[in-house]
Amino acid sequence: MTGLAHKFPRKDTTPHTPDGKHAPAAHPSVSRNTTVVRIPLRSAKHHYGVSVSRGSRPYNEDSHQAGVIELPAFSRKAPTSVTLKKNTGEGTSADGASGDPQVFYFGVFDGHGGAECSDFLRESLHEYIEKAAEAFHLKSSLQRRGKNDSAPAIGGLDGDLQQQKQGQKALDAVELSKDEAGHQDGKAQSQDSGSKPYPGDPPLIQNADQEKIKQLERELTRGWKDLVGGYFRRFKPAYFSIYSGYQKLGEESDPLKQSGQDVDSGAAIEEVMTYAFLKADYDFVAAQAAKHSESRDVTRAERPLNDGDILGEPSKLAAHIGGPKRFKGGSTCSVAMVSTPTPTPFWNPATTSSLLVAHVGDTRILLCSTATGAAIPLTTNHHPSSPVESNRLRRYAASFVTDSFGEERISGLANTRAFGDIASKRIGVSAEPEIKRVEVGPAEYSFMVLMSDGVSGTLEDQEVVDVIKEAKTPEQAARDVVNFATEVSTEGDNATCLVVRMGGWERRQEGGHGSLGTKEARDFKRQQASDPRSRRQ
Repeated sequence: MTGLAHKFPRKDTTPHTPDGKHAPAAHPSVSRNTTVVRIPLRSAKHHYGVSVSRGSRPYNEDSHQAGVIELPAFSRKAPTSVTLKKNTGEGTSADGASGDPQVFYFGVFDGHGGAECSDFLRESLHEYIEKAAEAFHLKSSLQRRGKNDSAPAIGGLDGDLQQQKQGQKALDAVELSKDEAGHQDGKAQSQDSGSKPYPGDPPLIQNADQEKIKQLERELTRGWKDLVGGYFRRFKPAYFSIYSGYQKLGEESDPLKQSGQDVDSGAAIEEVMTYAFLKADYDFVAAQAAKHSESRDVTRAERPLNDGDILGEPSKLAAHIGGPKRFKGGSTCSVAMVSTPTPTPFWNPATTSSLLVAHVGDTRILLCSTATGAAIPLTTNHHPSSPVESNRLRRYAASFVTDSFGEERISGLANTRAFGDIASKRIGVSAEPEIKRVEVGPAEYSFMVLMSDGVSGTLEDQEVVDVIKEAKTPEQAARDVVNFATEVSTEGDNATCLVVRMGGWERRQEGGHGSLGTKEARDFKRQQASDPRSRRQ
């Protein structure tokens, strides 16, 4: 029997709608010009890779994060020469909810004393950044497009071919150099002796509510003074408007110029990051200070098992920052955010982008130059031996202690900046981030690396970069770096490595000496690690 399964006339088979009208017609199939391809970042092994190893430790205290966050664009306007016209009817492929191109977020967190703090940063730090930008009323650095304006993107079959030609043209335009700054006589320079961090580009001032910003900053600094005191009674964060006029050192965004406002009335993404880092650290420290240690909490054994439940929702537990008991450890942190002036992703060879790095502790971020093949560090280790850190803390720390290995420590800690570590806050172990901005040209860098000290403490910067050059994908590269670091390490620390593809990835082997510059040094380390006699003390 064929036909309808019910006895109603065909005209009465339409779905019921409250207004009595017929249901809307089905949406026509999407054509190629309107197709939006979404790449799952964490599983896109050709664009992003991560590898983690706990080494010889009983548990892993490292964490990492990758994704896109809802943040106003902070990139500079794209040059006219690389602005590409969009086909009619094509949708923007990488726009966020605000209408700006999506901002990519990558982070690595190295916990010590436990994983509570690093897990907190993994789950919450990006939310603090989003909330800080919203509270500051930070506006986009890009011009808003009208309904009839064309977006700077490419679509359709002809657009795909044009985009490939633009990317290949940008790759071919890179002038390769065999006299690599990071190599001398085929050997890599030590990161401590010859590899200097990138100095950073000036900030870009965007529209913001300066009165609201100053109010929030005063409340936060007052909270630190009341909660901790000591160092925080006189600390002045570099990018806080209430203490510095950093805006005069930056450049105005186009929307700020057109608004006619003074540069002092705006704010930069650097100020947002500084506030977000200090606010996250404040909330974590305050939560730990409000808890009792197990030795002092005499009522803990008498509390009911469901003491942390939310009334009315037994299946939902109350949020415990750092767990149910006081956590005295902490975590270092390195975060990289990438903003593009167009919806074209930053790994396209023809696009420009703005990279912002915020760093606390001894985790590390590197770039690989496409032209020279050299490793370019974007962070410095915050150790007591650093001249900048020693000058900052001499007024508050009575003395630095040198351990049996010759390393200086402050209150037993190797890092002078970190999240958490509530016992060392009064002497200046703060989460004030070291921030750098990098304006990335077309195919200027091959890839970016984020790693914990389990990798950077064992391998030189150039060795890490050369290992990645030999891999076919970022996913394989991250795995190779961690495997090599754990193989030659004598400490067995937790090791985490994130590799992010950038515009010059296809020519990563051509600059400088390729991956051969450190091959002998790497082979020697591997030989020493395989020799049981060399490990005897």
